Amino acid sequence: MKFVTTFQKLISTTKDCLSIKNEGNTFNLMSKNSFLMSIVCLSFFLILPIKLNALDTDIGKDLFKSHCASCHINGGNIIRRSKNLKISSLKHNGIDDPDSIAKIARQGIGIMDGYEDQLGDNGDQIVANWIWGQAQKAWIHE
Repeated sequence: MKFVTTFQKLISTTKDCLSIKNEGNTFNLMSKNSFLMSIVCLSFFLILPIKLNALDTDIGKDLFKSHCASCHINGGNIIRRSKNLKISSLKHNGIDDPDSIAKIARQGIGIMDGYEDQLGDNGDQIVANWIWGQAQKAWIHE
């Protein structure tokens, strides 16, 4: 409670201005309207990445279904069983982050061709993030 009282003494608001008092001096920071607008903008930029991540997840899932699922059904591999997308196999094969998956999606590896042209700009990273997330959840669909 003492903190709140001290805080109220330090920061005061008048009809038009937010001020801070320090050792008898008063510093006018900004108008209340500017302060409120700053809070709204800050909130927008904090929430926006959450919405974009959800969008990337949907795009990643769609890219996987379109370009990967025919060989990697539910994270498996119909051509070479040991080269699947399960977390244990990925780590065993030295693929331990989304960037490694993105590189393979882009350039290919072994008998698997690269899909850079099909995935489009940043599509390799988006699908890799989605694959990594699925591997972390053992490819169990919610």
